[in-house]
Amino acid sequence: MGQQERCGWAMNETVEQVYHDNEWGVPSRNEQYLFEMLNLEGAQAGLSWRLILNKRAAYKEAFHQFNPDKCAAMTDEELENIRETAEIVKNKLKIGGVRKNAIAFLKVQAEFGSFANYIWGYSDGEPIINHWTDMSQMPAQTELSERISKDLKKRGFIFVGPVIIYSYLQAIGMIDDHVVTCPYHTENRD
Repeated sequence: MGQQERCGWAMNETVEQVYHDNEWGVPSRNEQYLFEMLNLEGAQAGLSWRLILNKRAAYKEAFHQFNPDKCAAMTDEELENIRETAEIVKNKLKIGGVRKNAIAFLKVQAEFGSFANYIWGYSDGEPIINHWTDMSQMPAQTELSERISKDLKKRGFIFVGPVIIYSYLQAIGMIDDHVVTCPYHTENRD
């Protein structure tokens, strides 16, 4: 498969290509994955996605493979130890945000039966498939990401602004923003 066929953002590094080809825009309802991507997208705020992807294994190791129950129970000492020793972004608020988000995530699971029920309810359980011919057409946020962001903040989540949430919706496949010529666009997949 030629590199020119992929979406433009995923042409430079293998880690981006693998993520683009195997995860980005692929619908997921896996609770642990939904929690992982919510936190990784938040960690990315102000930084590059490539940096976060390169640190992904360290994040998973530090945060119990993003098990929400285990993350919700983390102590201040554990979080500080992660900040001091883990090969992740050292931002104290973002590190503490994983625990805060885990607590909020568990509350959403209890209320809706699963986080997937909650988040996918915004699109009636179906992916939103866009038909961009060029990456420049893709918005940074939409009315939908603004609405979800506002509700998540009300529920106690942090690092969930509308731009982060738009990226999150792409990550979990609720939005397919592959350009139409990309072999990984929903309509081009086998």
